[in-house]
Amino acid sequence: MRRKPRIALAQIKYFDLHPSNNLAKIKEYITKAKKRNADIVCFPETCVIYEKYLHFDHKYLNEIRAECKKHKIWAIITEDFKVKSKLYNTSVLIDRDGKVKGTYYKINIYAERGTSPGKDIRVFNTDFGKVGLSICWDLAFPELFHAMKKKGAEIVFCPSQWAYEKKAYYKGHKKKELKLLKALIRARSFENLNFVAFCSPYLSEKDMVCYSAVACPHKIIKEIYNKEGLIVAELDMKEVKKLKKIYPGK
Repeated sequence: MRRKPRIALAQIKYFDLHPSNNLAKIKEYITKAKKRNADIVCFPETCVIYEKYLHFDHKYLNEIRAECKKHKIWAIITEDFKVKSKLYNTSVLIDRDGKVKGTYYKINIYAERGTSPGKDIRVFNTDFGKVGLSICWDLAFPELFHAMKKKGAEIVFCPSQWAYEKKAYYKGHKKKELKLLKALIRARSFENLNFVAFCSPYLSEKDMVCYSAVACPHKIIKEIYNKEGLIVAELDMKEVKKLKKIYPGK
């Protein structure tokens, strides 16, 4: 019988322990996730370094990889990476041995200056299920999530820094944007009958929506809003499999 994977989302506060990087905070939350028996911990978008970019032999990435190996846990970190003179908003999937299992370059860029869009849809085999990767504004594009589903994605992770546009609402901006965000997360999960894990940071900027959640097709399983913390969800893969027999064409 297939066991139920446990996934963790780290809604961390940025640059409160060190003004130039979040390395200590990331290590702290890798340890916390392992103590709660998580198979994987996902961190928010551009979570590592302030006002710079990484490369794939950067010392910070190597330290995070070493921490994953130490605790035998998977992790997803997202940051701007320079690849062949181009800058990409990149999610990096690290396995239990501290090896880079794969990368995803954000396809649907929003307001990132100097960042190139990626082209490839990425789904990876892990020892707890098939994992798809997306980043922030990708959440608004159902065709991307459908393409990951066709590749077999059972869990789609979406690191983010989600902010509202003031011109989009007359009033109640944050409340309305949070409602929209929850709807998008649930819709992507229901459309594809898989799990969606959306992870944000906890930041003080007025327009930020500091919300993280794990969704299955029918509901939000775990969520955290407007505070720092770690949420862990156990995923019932068999329950999702049953839904495929209920909803035609899914």
